This record gives sequence, structure tokens and C-alpha cells, in this order.
Amino acid sequence: MQFTPTQKSFVTWSLIAALLLVLLWLLGPVLTPFVVGAVLAYALTPLVDWLDDVGRGRIPRLLAVVVVELLFIIAMLAILLLMVPIVAKELPLLREQLPLLLEAVNTTLKPWLAQWGIRFTLNVASIKSFAMTHLSGNVEDIVGSLLASLKLGGSVAFSLIGNAILIPVVLFYLLMDWDRLIGQLRDLIPPRLRGATDSFMAEADSVLGQYLRGQLLVMVILAVFYSVGLALFGLDLALPIGVFTGLAIFVPYLGFGVGLALATLAGLLEFSADSGLGYTVIMVAVVYGAGQLVESIYLTPRLVGERIGLHPLAVIFALLAFGQVLGFVGILVALPVSAVLLVAIRRIRESYLTSRLYHG
Repeated sequence: MQFTPTQKSFVTWSLIAALLLVLLWLLGPVLTPFVVGAVLAYALTPLVDWLDDVGRGRIPRLLAVVVVELLFIIAMLAILLLMVPIVAKELPLLREQLPLLLEAVNTTLKPWLAQWGIRFTLNVASIKSFAMTHLSGNVEDIVGSLLASLKLGGSVAFSLIGNAILIPVVLFYLLMDWDRLIGQLRDLIPPRLRGATDSFMAEADSVLGQYLRGQLLVMVILAVFYSVGLALFGLDLALPIGVFTGLAIFVPYLGFGVGLALATLAGLLEFSADSGLGYTVIMVAVVYGAGQLVESIYLTPRLVGERIGLHPLAVIFALLAFGQVLGFVGILVALPVSAVLLVAIRRIRESYLTSRLYHG
């Protein structure tokens, strides 16, 4: 059986892709800081280049890189600090309200489930004892307990600390030498393939740029929407929970789910004494239901664009697959990497169809 040049190229690149996937799976933990650093460098290089252009060469690239990376680190720390008021506010309320909530759940569900022949009883006393034991301390005590548990899981702590140190270092060197590294990678491509490669990279860069810019705008709009929506219902923690939910949308499904859980818990603890369960359900249903509709029907199609073209099932598969290989970091990079792979698949398919028409 004779293969056409296009079919030979397809088989070759498929084997290379398979080998890369196997290597990625085997070296996933080691590659994590480098993958994250590369993604961040790609996203932040335009800002460094903009500072270079504004300074007209008078600002050393080293200074531009340091400024951009410091701003990025400060922004990440600010996002993490959003959790501090949530934890500080919710823990005392959780300690006080949890037994009452469990008693209400027990009283409500027990007769309803009994109609279906299901025996259901919560051991409120033991749960209350557990809550008083583990939630009786303040935030400092809980942080100390968390650090102590991290010491027990030494490998987990070492991995977290190692990545926290390595990612900024990798990001710094990549931002310093990004253009030179891209040029060196391009020189490795055979001259006869550079035209097609440059065209592919230009299309992939356009898709990624559209995705990143659109996703950032969606995050900002949703952060404002959720904050205002929760505030209108009178939730004390509307600002941190709303901002966290909007920014966490960058992680599809997971970010929305965590924000929904935080808002539900905060509403149950804050409104249980006055308005009951119904008010919290209405608040979450209205704010998060409307937010999900606005995001999926208008914001994401208009701002992120349908050019990426990932089917919802493909999104779920990409999240699971990349999460399996690279952990939480894989979930973060799943969609942009999948968008680039989709560009490659489109081009391979077009080349294959063109070859069939030509030889048919």
C-alpha cells in the first residue's frame, strides 16, 4: 500500500504527538512549573514588550520583566487574600449555626423520606461535638493546624513549596528570553516547512489571544455581576464571594461550583435565623442562575468567540485528561492547549481532504 506525502506526514506527526503525550504523562509532576511558566510567559510577554515600546529602549528589559512579574504576583496574592474574610466570617457562624441547620434538615427530611420507606436520621449530637472540636479555634489556630498537617504530608508540602518557588523563576527567565527562544525553535524547523508552521502559529496565536482577552473580560464582568447581585440580597460577604466567583470562572465548572457552594454556605449561615432556607435558595438560584445564563448565552459566545469551537463534551474531556496528567495546573491550561490542538486537527483534516480530492 502506497502512502501519499500528506498521509506520511500525518502518520509521522501523529506518532510524534503520541510520544509527546506519553512523555508528558510520565513527567507530569516535573513539567508542571515549566508548563505553567510557559503559559504565563505567553500571556505576559505582550505587556513586557509594551513597556519596552513605551520606554523606547530607555527601560531595560530586566526592569520591565521585574515590574510585570511583581504585578502578577501581587494580583495572585490579592485573589488568595479574598478567602481570608470568607474564612474569618464563616467559621464562627458555622460553629454556631451548624447544629441548628442540621436539626432543621433532620426535622424536614426525616418525615418526607419516611413516606418512601427510607429511614434517615442525622446524629446531630456527634456532629455538633465534631464541629465544636474542630471549629472552636480562631483563624490563626486553624492555619497552624493546616501547616501541621502539611508537615505530615511532606511530599505534598514539598511539591507546593517547590512549585511556588520554581514557577516565578521559570517565568522570569522565559520573559527575559521569550523572543530569542521562539526564534531558536523556529530555526529547528526545516525551511520547506516554515511557511506552513508560521501560518499555523499565527492562527494558534490568534485563537489564544482571542481566548485570553475574552476570558479576562468575562471574568471582570461576572465578578461585578455576582458581587452586585449578592449585595442586593443583603449578603455581608457579597464582595469577596462575588469577586472570587467571577475570577474563578477561568477554571470552567470548578470555579462556578466553588463560588456557588461558598455563596450557599454563607447564605445559610447568615440568613438561617431570620429568613430561613428559602431565602438562601432564592438568592443562589436568581444570582447564580442568571449569571450562568448570561455567561453561556451572551458573554462567552460574544467575547470569547465561537472560533475556538470546542464542544461541551470536548471541554469536559479536556479538563479530565489534563487534570489527570498535570493535576490542578492541567485544569488551568486545558482549554487554551485544547484550542491549539483543535487548530492543528483542523489543518490536518483540511490537508487530508485536499489530498483526497487531488488524488481522487
